[in-house]
Amino acid sequence: MPLIQLIIVLVVFGVILWAINTYIPMDGNIKKILNVVVIIAAILFVLSAFGILGSLSGMHVGR
Repeated sequence: MPLIQLIIVLVVFGVILWAINTYIPMDGNIKKILNVVVIIAAILFVLSAFGILGSLSGMHVGR
């Protein structure tokens, strides 16, 4: 994945997170949980893009 594409995806993650925090009225605890989930997803995406984590398609939840 080209570096510019990775930067664009991270900017989109950031804009979505900012928009959710700014414009959607929610309880503070729910926003914190949502922020953590989005940040973990972004970290997993970056690790996968650099090949550190490996392929995310091989992960299975449950059986």
